[in-house]
Parts: sequence; C-alpha cells; structure tokens
Amino acid sequence: MDLATLWSTLSATALDLGLKILASLAFLVLGRWLIQRVVRVTQAAMARAQVDATLIRYLGSVLAVLLNIVLGVGILGYLGVETTSIAALLAGAGLAIGTAWSGLLSHFASGAFILVLRPFKVGDYVQAGGVEGTVVEIGLFGTTIVNPQNVTTIVGNGKIMAETILNYSSLPVRRVELTAQLDNSVDPLEAVRLFTAGIAEVSNVATSPAPEVTILSFTLAGPVIAVRPYCHTNHYWQVYFDTNAMIARVGAASRWPVPALVRVHKNLEGTADVAVDARPTQ
Repeated sequence: MDLATLWSTLSATALDLGLKILASLAFLVLGRWLIQRVVRVTQAAMARAQVDATLIRYLGSVLAVLLNIVLGVGILGYLGVETTSIAALLAGAGLAIGTAWSGLLSHFASGAFILVLRPFKVGDYVQAGGVEGTVVEIGLFGTTIVNPQNVTTIVGNGKIMAETILNYSSLPVRRVELTAQLDNSVDPLEAVRLFTAGIAEVSNVATSPAPEVTILSFTLAGPVIAVRPYCHTNHYWQVYFDTNAMIARVGAASRWPVPALVRVHKNLEGTADVAVDARPTQ
C-alpha cells in the first residue's frame, strides 16, 4: 500500500470516527435534556396526583439513573463498543452491591412501600418497630419518631414493615383504659353512678362513643370498676390524668374506705395462704 492510499484510509477513518464522536456528544446533550424533561414531567404528574413529596423525589431519582444508564449504553453501542459485556458487568455489579447492601436496600424498599401504602403519615401517633410516639419524618431508610419522653428515635423502615403497626391517629378517638379498685363495703352500682357523673366534667372527653363505666370484676379486696372515656389522641394523657384525679375526688367526697391489701403467701407445704391487712378508713 502506497503512502497516498494509507493517508486516504486514515483520513476516512478519522473523519468517520470524528463524526461518530460529534454525533455521540450531540446524543449525550440531547439525551440528558430529554431525560430531565421526562423526569420533570413525571414528577409534575405525580404532584398533581398528590403523591407524597418524598416518594416523588425518590422515583424521580430512580428514573433519572435508569435512563442515564440506557443512554450511556446506547451511545457506546453507536460508537461500536460491544455492549453485551457492559450489560453483564452492570448486572454483576448490581448483584454484588445488592448482596453487600441487602439490609440497607431492605430499608430502602420498605420506605418506598410506606410512602405508597401510607399506613401512617407525618403527625400521626403510632407504635411501630417497637417505638411509640409521634411521627415527625418518613425517610427512605428510616422513620423518625418522637416518643412521649421527648426523645427522637429513628427506626429502620424494614423493622417497621416487618412488625405490627398501631396507628392511634387513624380514627377520630381512642379509649383511655382506667380501673378503680373499691373496698368491699362500697356499693359498686353507686360508684358507677358517681363515676359516670364525674367523667362528664372531664374536659376533652368525647360524647360519641359514650364513656364506659361498669363493674369489671370482683376481687378479695372488693369490686373493680372500669372507667373508660374516649378522646382524641392529642388529648389522651390530659384525659388520662384528669380521669384519675376525678376518681380520687369522688372517693374522697364519698368517704369510701381504702381497699384492704390482699397478700398471697406460700407456706412450707406449698399451699396458698391468704392474708388480709385492714387499712384505716379515710
């Protein structure tokens, strides 16, 4: 091959390669612009559908990454690079990352499910992942809950989805569970009447469902009265403490005796003895 022919071949090859590089750059710029447009339009559509803002950002990021990978592989294929091996390499890398980050990816996937299924939302009072409190943030990997002791706790989303979730804010009211142990000398029906009247004076107690005041059981010390008002979860502790105070006031005003203390002992033969210690009346 003479010099002229070699130069002609190199010129043609360089020109073809240069055109492919310029075209690839054009595809890259145009592709990135199209990807941004697609992501923007998709996020806007989800926003109009009132999808959670965190989920919108999450899906937008995932879509952008996937489209950029497709764009990169397409440009390499146009340049003549064998893309089969690249696809296999990406698949292997994805498997390795997935195995190494299996726990983190589990929290990531659970966070997406929480945002889609919405078992609770920010501001709800819940018991989730063994933690009870108010939800202040739902992240992709963990949910932030502030408990009644005003301690911020971050619970992994995987743990939340793997356990039972109690949402105390999903319904308008919740029930406050209280009991009053009375002495045997106290008429339980009269106590029910007085507690029913007293609970009507406690603020923020719901009228529907009506408070439940009834005889729960009878013990050796005396009858036990169940006092169960309903209230919004935001007023739970206020109603809880005020109802306790009401029970104490009713007992003091009625001059009910303090219930006897019942103690069960084991004698040497292993049988049970019952000893009752009388307490002085009020």
